[in-house]
Amino acid sequence: MTAYRTIVVGTDGSDSSYVAVEKAAALAGVSVATLVVACAYYPIDDRDLAAATDVLKEEAYQVRGSAPTSEILRVARDRALAAGAVDIVERAMVGEPVESLLALVKEVDADLLVVGNRGLNTLAGRLLGSVPSDVARKSRSDVLIVHTVR
Repeated sequence: MTAYRTIVVGTDGSDSSYVAVEKAAALAGVSVATLVVACAYYPIDDRDLAAATDVLKEEAYQVRGSAPTSEILRVARDRALAAGAVDIVERAMVGEPVESLLALVKEVDADLLVVGNRGLNTLAGRLLGSVPSDVARKSRSDVLIVHTVR
């Protein structure tokens, strides 16, 4: 088996996604691979943000637009460095997470895509699809689904 050269990991700022970042960073460190930390978001106006925050409560970080993206990527970079990654690239992407991650994997010619398992075993995930199941089904690169939520 050959070592990975470029690893993409997705984060949405949740604690569970940072676990996936740390696992990907450890792999990147031992493989001497480039780690591309990615965060996808949708631009949102203030009125829609207020309505979404009321409904989503603690999950509202997922819809806050680009403002927290730089902070999410900074925290992910810090965690990746602590976990052993050396060559880290941060990427903020406008759009839906699955398609954004798959496009990024193709763009950077990544050999591995890492995501957390959040949403994989939920009713909504089973009915609507989840990031881990959708990327595993659609990706042309290897996919590592990290058990971040049990």
